[in-house]
Amino acid sequence: MKLIVGLGNPGKQYEKTRHNAGFMVIDELAQSLQIEPSQLKFKGLCGETRIGGEKVVLLKPLTYMNLSGESVIQAVNFFKAEKDELLIIYDDLDTPVGKIRLRLKGSAGGHNGIKSIIQHLGTEEFQRIRVGIGRPMPGQKVVDFVLQNFRAEEEGDIKAAIDQSAAAAKQWLKEPFEQVMNKFN
Repeated sequence: MKLIVGLGNPGKQYEKTRHNAGFMVIDELAQSLQIEPSQLKFKGLCGETRIGGEKVVLLKPLTYMNLSGESVIQAVNFFKAEKDELLIIYDDLDTPVGKIRLRLKGSAGGHNGIKSIIQHLGTEEFQRIRVGIGRPMPGQKVVDFVLQNFRAEEEGDIKAAIDQSAAAAKQWLKEPFEQVMNKFN
């Protein structure tokens, strides 16, 4: 089984914000894989299918970013998912807009959604795709920056990063994450 979780905040007002890059990737994956994440389960929107005989689950936690771990742990426990069956996709301040970074493990790096997931899973060892959203301008608060939409001149770059992240997640359905990292990093 494969559990792919994209982080974001629910609600129209957050739909196109930087903090919702994970949701954007799940939406792209859902369309590409013809999965409709519309079931309310695990404190989130969930959709599942089978690909090559293997169950694939897409999850968008509806807990708001800071409580993402509550949704993730429920899904992990329900499916009895091992750490190599879980992939978390989220926004990253330390990666430029349009770039992605794949990692096998790591700290939260100040990301409250990842901090919550680490707390609930009890480990930093889970696969992740970090979608670059860039850094705020000097003097701008991080919270204000992540909750704003991408600028018009960034839209092409973020679309490319979303497409690349979805392609990496789809590749992970066929081969080990280390191989996917080598292709996409």
